[in-house]
Amino acid sequence: MEFEIKSRWNGSVLFKAEAGSLKLCLEIAFKSGADLSGADLSGADLSGADLSGADLSGANLRRADLSGADLSGANLSGADLSGADLSGANLRRADLSGANLRRADLSGANLRRADLSGADLSGANLRRADLRRADLRRADLRRANLDFGSWPLWCGSLKAKLDTKQKRQLLYHLLAVAPEYRSKELLKEANQFHRVGEVPKLTNDKTE
Repeated sequence: MEFEIKSRWNGSVLFKAEAGSLKLCLEIAFKSGADLSGADLSGADLSGADLSGADLSGANLRRADLSGADLSGANLSGADLSGADLSGANLRRADLSGANLRRADLSGANLRRADLSGADLSGANLRRADLRRADLRRADLRRANLDFGSWPLWCGSLKAKLDTKQKRQLLYHLLAVAPEYRSKELLKEANQFHRVGEVPKLTNDKTE
């Protein structure tokens, strides 16, 4: 069966090939060196695809299934990945700068050293995602689920945009390991952490 990959901007055909699925067609395209930046792949089933090092900058991948896909080192800068399923995907060292990842499922994804600067991750599911050394400068993480994830403790996370719920979550963890910084005001905020009940309320006992 012949598959065509078209531009999201003008509908022109960027690549076409005989393949068993669109996923295989896409893999053939990248192996042949085709330029698929700006491709329209919205809603595509690309689960488990090998797209490591691929250039999908500016592509429309809205609501695409990329679960378990290998996107390590891929260029997804400026891509629309809103509502996409990226659960368990390998995005290590991927360029996602300026990407739209609103409400995307990134649960369990490997985002180590990924460039997420300026990305919109509002409402995204980052539960159990590996964010070690990820660049989150100017990234919008408001309303994103950060539970059981790994927060990057380096300068790349200093200008990330967080909501009150997430700030309380980080504050609770800080005061849990640094009781000497506990004050009445900070404890009031930290103890509104949404998992208090599963974990104990913090007290003003600085010897804990």
